[in-house]
Amino acid sequence: MATSAPALPERDVESTIERVPPYKVVLLDDPVTTMEFVVNVLTHVFHKDAETAARLTWEVHTTGASHVATLPLEQAELKQARVHDAAKTAGFPFRCVIEPV
Repeated sequence: MATSAPALPERDVESTIERVPPYKVVLLDDPVTTMEFVVNVLTHVFHKDAETAARLTWEVHTTGASHVATLPLEQAELKQARVHDAAKTAGFPFRCVIEPV
């Protein structure tokens, strides 16, 4: 004789999933870092196309900062570390910050 497993109570799956809060990655302007370097960072670290990278670079240059990505915290921290490592290697003081959305 086969026995059936007891029925599990229905749960609202949506209510048990915690959403990962997004964070903004913001590039900051400085008087030393070249625009060419910033375009390079945007294309290689953030995978932006050349036109978008040029537009965001100009925004950094003219306004002092540019929001270039919205990511979960761990991914944002990884991008920030890659930017800072690339800047240090190239001899630039270039920086970016992470901000909660």
